[in-house]
Amino acid sequence: MEAERLVLRDDQWAKMAPYCLGKASDPGRSGHDNRLFLEAVLWIARTGSPWRDLPAAFGKWNTIFKRYRDWVKADVFQRLFDAASDDPDMEFAMVDGTIVKVHRHGQGAKGGPQSQAIGRSKGGMTTKIVALTDALGNLVRFVLLPGQRCDIIGVPPLIENLAFAGFMADKAFDTNAIIAELDARGARVVISQHPGRASKRRIDAELYKWRHLIENFFCKLKEFKRIAMRSDKTDQSF
Repeated sequence: MEAERLVLRDDQWAKMAPYCLGKASDPGRSGHDNRLFLEAVLWIARTGSPWRDLPAAFGKWNTIFKRYRDWVKADVFQRLFDAASDDPDMEFAMVDGTIVKVHRHGQGAKGGPQSQAIGRSKGGMTTKIVALTDALGNLVRFVLLPGQRCDIIGVPPLIENLAFAGFMADKAFDTNAIIAELDARGARVVISQHPGRASKRRIDAELYKWRHLIENFFCKLKEFKRIAMRSDKTDQSF
């Protein structure tokens, strides 16, 4: 396995390492090479391959998959994300959404698709990712919705208890409720105006151009093929 095909930088790993399970200081059995395990998970996400096709250099695929599910259930990946994104630039929060198609292998979870943020839209069975990034286009929070749901219902959980000086979004998020919430917070509103809005608000057109950073984020996100096409049955794993 060539080193240049690995994903984690040393500085990222230094932030994540204390939050991994199976460290030598943890009770119980120690995990074998946590960094290599995370690289295995990232390889699956990047290539979109089935777990059975994991290269032998990472170890036994079924052992790694079981370990992955254990970490999912223990919410370890959320802690790793929080550790790696601990210094967001909240001068502006930017929000947008994207649709991902659900592979047939991602369907069939207990409770039906509606319980796993899967719904039928124009693209078939899809999941919607609504994300909030900081002013630099780095992910801060996200929510999953069934593909047919409106993006704006994802906004309240994204901004809850989150401080930011301004809010930037396209016209899909131009609603009275969102703008009233932002005005109440004293946040600067840079939301493209919906053509049907009766009372127009002035926005900074030059500042709005920086919204391309969240578009760039989604482009980078979809380089990970297992995200660009959902193959996981449960929201937890996805």
